[in-house]
Amino acid sequence: MTLQSPIETAPAPTPSLLRRLLYPYGLWALFALPGVAMTVAIFISATPATMIHEMIHPAGEFSARFLIVAMMATPLAMLLRGWRGPQWMKKNRRYLGVAAFGYALLHTVLYLIDRATLDSVLSDLPKFDIWTGWVAFLIFVPLAITSHDWFVRRMGTWWKGLQRWTYAAAVLTLAHWATLNDWGGVAPVLIHFGPLFALETYRICYWYLRPRPTSA
Repeated sequence: MTLQSPIETAPAPTPSLLRRLLYPYGLWALFALPGVAMTVAIFISATPATMIHEMIHPAGEFSARFLIVAMMATPLAMLLRGWRGPQWMKKNRRYLGVAAFGYALLHTVLYLIDRATLDSVLSDLPKFDIWTGWVAFLIFVPLAITSHDWFVRRMGTWWKGLQRWTYAAAVLTLAHWATLNDWGGVAPVLIHFGPLFALETYRICYWYLRPRPTSA
């Protein structure tokens, strides 16, 4: 009898094992691609200061997009029962939320660099389109910090209560975006938030307006 080498006897990786190796790191890499592209564009630009200013809004828009997709997961799953897409969104909702925070952080850092001085930042604070953005970002911070499974287990029902602040962050994000440049963001806001508004309306109607079975 001949002994086989460990390499020959080791089982080949199964597709499920490969999925476990790639998940969630492959997903994070996909989510990070726009941010990496923005960062590279800044570093290779001949005028980095100008490019930083130009990248502020795209970073904020990607934050809003990830937030919207994360919030659409539950009503979509209710509307399209059994479909894999909404179920995948529900499964990865926390990852989408953390990605939204990541781009909100990038948006904030680029804004601070662009403003350059503390006096300039403070002079902007009374503006409606600015303070709404800051409050939305501050709400994002505890939501992102507590997104780990450890916090979910430790906080119990308090965790779900905290996560409901996502709705406040979404409203403030909508207001922040819409009122930029003298309400110049209204059209893109309607395009982005319109589907979420429609789905949330459906969700409310489903839970509160649908016929209830009557007891005999």
